[in-house]
Amino acid sequence: MTDNQKAQIIKLRAAGNGYGKIAQTIGISVNTVKSFCRRNDINGDMAAVPSVILTGETTACENCGREIQQIAKRKKKRFCCDKCRNEWWNSHLDQVKRKAVYDFRCPRCGKEFHIYGDKRRKYCSHECYIADRFKGGDGDE
Repeated sequence: MTDNQKAQIIKLRAAGNGYGKIAQTIGISVNTVKSFCRRNDINGDMAAVPSVILTGETTACENCGREIQQIAKRKKKRFCCDKCRNEWWNSHLDQVKRKAVYDFRCPRCGKEFHIYGDKRRKYCSHECYIADRFKGGDGDE
Protein backbone atom coordinates (compact mmCIF):
# COMPACT_ATOMS: atom_id res chain seq x y z
CA MET A 1 0.00 0.00 0.00
CA THR A 2 1.36 3.41 -0.96
CA ASP A 3 1.61 6.47 1.27
CA ASN A 4 -0.96 8.15 -0.96
CA GLN A 5 -3.45 5.30 -0.33
CA LYS A 6 -2.78 5.47 3.42
CA ALA A 7 -3.53 9.20 3.41
CA GLN A 8 -6.73 8.63 1.43
CA ILE A 9 -7.87 5.95 3.92
CA ILE A 10 -7.30 8.30 6.85
CA LYS A 11 -9.16 11.13 5.11
CA LEU A 12 -12.12 8.97 4.00
CA ARG A 13 -12.40 7.25 7.39
CA ALA A 14 -12.46 10.64 9.15
CA ALA A 15 -15.31 11.65 6.84
CA GLY A 16 -17.32 8.72 8.16
CA ASN A 17 -16.96 6.28 5.28
CA GLY A 18 -17.05 2.55 5.96
CA TYR A 19 -14.38 0.01 5.05
CA GLY A 20 -16.25 -1.19 1.94
CA LYS A 21 -16.79 2.30 0.54
CA ILE A 22 -13.14 3.22 1.16
CA ALA A 23 -11.89 0.01 -0.48
CA GLN A 24 -14.10 0.60 -3.51
CA THR A 25 -13.00 4.23 -3.84
CA ILE A 26 -9.29 3.51 -3.59
CA GLY A 27 -9.40 0.17 -5.42
CA ILE A 28 -7.92 -2.10 -2.77
CA SER A 29 -9.21 -5.00 -0.67
CA VAL A 30 -11.70 -4.38 2.14
CA ASN A 31 -9.52 -6.49 4.45
CA THR A 32 -6.50 -4.31 3.67
CA VAL A 33 -8.43 -1.18 4.64
CA LYS A 34 -9.80 -2.84 7.77
CA SER A 35 -6.34 -4.07 8.86
CA PHE A 36 -4.74 -0.68 8.26
CA CYS A 37 -7.43 1.11 10.26
CA ARG A 38 -7.25 -1.33 13.17
CA ARG A 39 -3.44 -1.35 13.29
CA ASN A 40 -3.33 2.45 13.33
CA ASP A 41 -6.37 2.88 15.59
CA ILE A 42 -8.27 4.90 13.01
CA ASN A 43 -11.92 5.27 13.94
CA GLY A 44 -14.25 7.04 11.57
CA ASP A 45 -16.79 9.56 12.76
CA MET A 46 -19.68 7.17 12.07
CA ALA A 47 -22.09 9.40 13.99
CA ALA A 48 -22.27 11.63 10.94
CA VAL A 49 -24.06 8.88 9.00
CA PRO A 50 -27.25 7.64 10.67
CA SER A 51 -27.46 3.85 10.69
CA VAL A 52 -31.27 3.75 10.69
CA ILE A 53 -33.83 6.26 9.52
CA LEU A 54 -36.94 6.45 11.68
CA THR A 55 -40.27 7.17 10.02
CA GLY A 56 -41.64 9.08 12.98
CA GLU A 57 -44.45 6.54 13.22
CA THR A 58 -44.87 4.76 16.54
CA THR A 59 -46.88 1.65 17.34
CA ALA A 60 -47.51 -0.28 20.52
CA CYS A 61 -46.05 -3.71 21.27
CA GLU A 62 -48.82 -6.30 20.90
CA ASN A 63 -47.70 -8.04 24.09
CA CYS A 64 -46.69 -5.39 26.65
CA GLY A 65 -47.91 -2.15 25.01
CA ARG A 66 -44.47 -0.47 25.02
CA GLU A 67 -43.98 2.15 22.30
CA ILE A 68 -42.03 1.01 19.20
CA GLN A 69 -40.35 3.45 16.80
CA GLN A 70 -40.80 2.18 13.22
CA ILE A 71 -37.85 2.18 10.83
CA ALA A 72 -38.17 3.47 7.26
CA LYS A 73 -38.22 0.94 4.40
CA ARG A 74 -38.60 -2.03 6.75
CA LYS A 75 -41.43 -4.32 7.73
CA LYS A 76 -43.45 -2.91 10.64
CA LYS A 77 -42.38 -4.22 14.03
CA ARG A 78 -45.17 -5.79 16.05
CA PHE A 79 -43.17 -6.52 19.21
CA CYS A 80 -40.57 -4.57 21.17
CA CYS A 81 -38.29 -7.55 21.86
CA ASP A 82 -37.88 -11.30 21.37
CA LYS A 83 -39.25 -12.03 24.83
CA CYS A 84 -42.54 -10.26 24.04
CA ARG A 85 -42.73 -11.91 20.61
CA ASN A 86 -42.27 -15.40 22.09
CA GLU A 87 -44.75 -14.78 24.92
CA TRP A 88 -47.40 -13.51 22.52
CA TRP A 89 -47.07 -16.38 20.02
CA ASN A 90 -47.01 -18.99 22.79
CA SER A 91 -50.27 -17.60 24.17
CA HIS A 92 -51.88 -17.36 20.68
CA LEU A 93 -51.09 -20.79 19.21
CA ASP A 94 -54.44 -20.78 17.37
CA GLN A 95 -53.10 -18.03 15.08
CA VAL A 96 -49.95 -19.92 14.07
CA LYS A 97 -50.16 -21.03 10.42
CA ARG A 98 -48.58 -24.47 10.57
CA LYS A 99 -48.01 -25.94 7.14
CA ALA A 100 -46.07 -29.10 8.00
CA VAL A 101 -48.69 -31.20 9.82
CA TYR A 102 -48.51 -34.95 9.12
CA ASP A 103 -50.98 -37.79 9.88
CA PHE A 104 -49.71 -41.22 10.91
CA ARG A 105 -50.82 -44.53 12.40
CA CYS A 106 -48.62 -45.90 15.19
CA PRO A 107 -47.18 -49.33 14.20
CA ARG A 108 -47.21 -50.41 17.88
CA CYS A 109 -50.69 -49.52 19.14
CA GLY A 110 -52.48 -48.60 15.90
CA LYS A 111 -53.54 -45.20 17.21
CA GLU A 112 -53.90 -42.44 14.58
CA PHE A 113 -52.06 -39.23 15.42
CA HIS A 114 -50.96 -36.04 13.72
CA ILE A 115 -47.68 -34.29 14.35
CA TYR A 116 -46.17 -30.95 13.38
CA GLY A 117 -42.81 -30.76 11.66
CA ASP A 118 -41.36 -34.29 11.59
CA LYS A 119 -42.48 -36.39 8.62
CA ARG A 120 -40.14 -39.26 9.61
CA ARG A 121 -41.83 -39.96 12.93
CA LYS A 122 -43.38 -43.43 13.32
CA TYR A 123 -44.67 -43.79 16.87
CA CYS A 124 -47.35 -41.86 18.74
CA SER A 125 -45.30 -41.75 21.94
CA HIS A 126 -41.93 -42.58 23.44
CA GLU A 127 -43.53 -45.47 25.34
CA CYS A 128 -44.68 -47.10 22.06
CA TYR A 129 -41.22 -46.65 20.58
CA ILE A 130 -39.50 -48.27 23.59
CA ALA A 131 -42.01 -51.11 23.72
CA ASP A 132 -41.69 -51.85 20.00
CA ARG A 133 -37.92 -51.41 19.86
CA PHE A 134 -36.85 -53.27 22.99
CA LYS A 135 -39.71 -55.58 24.02
CA GLY A 136 -40.39 -57.40 20.77
CA GLY A 137 -43.21 -55.25 19.43
CA ASP A 138 -45.93 -57.87 19.99
CA GLY A 139 -48.17 -55.67 22.12
CA ASP A 140 -47.74 -57.80 25.29
CA GLU A 141 -45.55 -56.48 28.05
